[in-house]
Amino acid sequence: MIIKSLPLLLEASVWTVVYSLTSVAIGFCIGTLMCAARLSTSPAARRVSAFYVSFFRGVPLLVQLLISYYCLPLVGINVPSSVAAVGTLALCTGAYITEILRGGFLGIPAGLIEAARMVGLSRTQILTRIEVPLAVRFTLPSLVNETTMMVKASSLISVVGVLELTRLAQNIATSTFQPLEIYLTAGAIYFVINGVITLLGALLESRFQLEAAR
Repeated sequence: MIIKSLPLLLEASVWTVVYSLTSVAIGFCIGTLMCAARLSTSPAARRVSAFYVSFFRGVPLLVQLLISYYCLPLVGINVPSSVAAVGTLALCTGAYITEILRGGFLGIPAGLIEAARMVGLSRTQILTRIEVPLAVRFTLPSLVNETTMMVKASSLISVVGVLELTRLAQNIATSTFQPLEIYLTAGAIYFVINGVITLLGALLESRFQLEAAR
């Protein structure tokens, strides 16, 4: 049964990776903007960012998914369940990435930012060329950990009808009455996916360390 089901599970795992990495990529963009707002001199921007982080970190992801799936059609927004799921995942991980990057931004030497201003760089140039790259270097382990967490959290999108690894494993287990074998195989696939992500993160971190040592 494992051999027969493995090709289908591997195909579904591709969608798991796609949904997870897409959510993290969008969430990183959201987190960068919200982090900049959190650290800005505008009280309104700081309050909006703080509320966003508090809401998406304080409400369970499953509840967020159900709200987006059932409430969006009520306000006239009809999107595929996969789009609603990825959007919810992105907003959720964006809140965590906001706080991760905030720690990285606060670790950037103030003198470096002052020097960039003195040579005439705009706020946008300082953010994109100096602050974000350095913040990513400082927080890379945490960002990799957040990515692996989103791969695991993506299993929750099965409750809104999105076909991915967990949903397919449930379908196969229900039809074959062999849940142990199927869920163990799905768990092994998740383990491999996160192992690869962790390895890539470690290689990237080593590269950053080598560049810093030169």
